[in-house]
Amino acid sequence: MNIFLTGYRCTGKTSVGNALAKDLNRPVLDADAELVKECGMTIKEIVSKNGWEAFRKKEKNIMLKLCRLDKHVIATGGGVILDPDNIKNMKKSGSVVWLRAKPDTIKKRIFKDANTQDQRPSLTPKGLENEIEETLAVRNSLYEAAMDFFIDTDDMSVSEICIKIKNKLFI
Repeated sequence: MNIFLTGYRCTGKTSVGNALAKDLNRPVLDADAELVKECGMTIKEIVSKNGWEAFRKKEKNIMLKLCRLDKHVIATGGGVILDPDNIKNMKKSGSVVWLRAKPDTIKKRIFKDANTQDQRPSLTPKGLENEIEETLAVRNSLYEAAMDFFIDTDDMSVSEICIKIKNKLFI
């Protein structure tokens, strides 16, 4: 059984994934990092050269490969839930944990994250606050439909989040 961490940008998927995998003595993979490695380009380059639709197609192929694994912790890209096949494959392959955060928390974390420029190209031409709120308005119901459970990450440390996940999964 895999553990998939989903959620919007900067909700803790990669940080929690690394810590959880260490706690559980499991391999960890980051879907975005795997996609970048396979394509030899940053996400920003993929999107600017080929567009979001091509990126989502590549993301789907990566997710298919990751879902064939077992006993991994997998941090997904924030938009993985936009494709129903990704959700179906994750649910067949393991548990899906939605890491949630408030728009204010996400915005603060984005500004602190050195990888934002290359790894998180703008999703809309609007300002960051509007982008976060509008994207969450569209995606929250998809995250909810995909999840087995959620953890609010706003005021929690990575270790506290890991403990909650392990308790929910009875690990």
